[in-house]
Parts: sequence; structure tokens; C-alpha cells
Amino acid sequence: MSAKTIKITYWILTVLLALSMAGDGYGGVTKQQAGVDVLQHLGYPVYFMVIVGVAKLLGVIAILQNKFKAIKEWAYAGFAFNFLGAIASRAFVGDGPADLIPPIVIVVFLFATYYFWKKFNQIEVNPKTKNQ
Repeated sequence: MSAKTIKITYWILTVLLALSMAGDGYGGVTKQQAGVDVLQHLGYPVYFMVIVGVAKLLGVIAILQNKFKAIKEWAYAGFAFNFLGAIASRAFVGDGPADLIPPIVIVVFLFATYYFWKKFNQIEVNPKTKNQ
């Protein structure tokens, strides 16, 4: 895969992830009714939405920057924990496949984004690979 393809794929996936998490974070901070219903169904307190919402908004900032790599790693980990927790929570309350598939898809998308970020970093760190 060419360096240009890696860069374009990385930025497209990252922007899509950021938009998705920003929307989800905003929904949590503003306590949107759909989120309240899901949290009550799963047995979590509603204030948890605000905590996770703020964390997602901070995570969006972290994944859109490339200067502080450790912070970016933590943001990816936080998103992974969030959605793996969502899968587990839904499974534990007995939700069916229709409710389990969306967070599974997001985790797969998250890992693809992370993979291309690592490839992007290799290109940026090692200029000899830019022309390959």
C-alpha cells in the first residue's frame, strides 16, 4: 500500500471516528433520551452518561492531534474499553444480536483506525518509506 493511500485512509477513518464519538459524546453530555433509555435498560445511573460523554469529547481531541502520542494511545484505549464494555453490558442483560452488532462494528472500525494510525506513524517517522 502506498504512503499516500495510507495517509488518506488514516485521515478518512480518523475523521469518521471523531465525528461519531463527538456526536455520541455530545449526546451523553446533554443527556439525550435515547441514551438515558439505554443506560436505564443496562442498569447504569444516568450521571454516567455525562462522565463518559465528557471523556469521549476529550478523546476526540486526542485522536485528532498527532503531537502527544501517549495521550492518543490512551484515547484509543478508552474508546475500546467503552465499546467492549457496551458489548459485555448488552450481553449480560440478555440483549440479542441486533443490539450487540453495532458496538462490535464500532470496535472493528476503531481497530482499523488504530492500525492505519500506526502505519501513518511509520511513514512519518521513517521518510524512506514515503515513496513506497
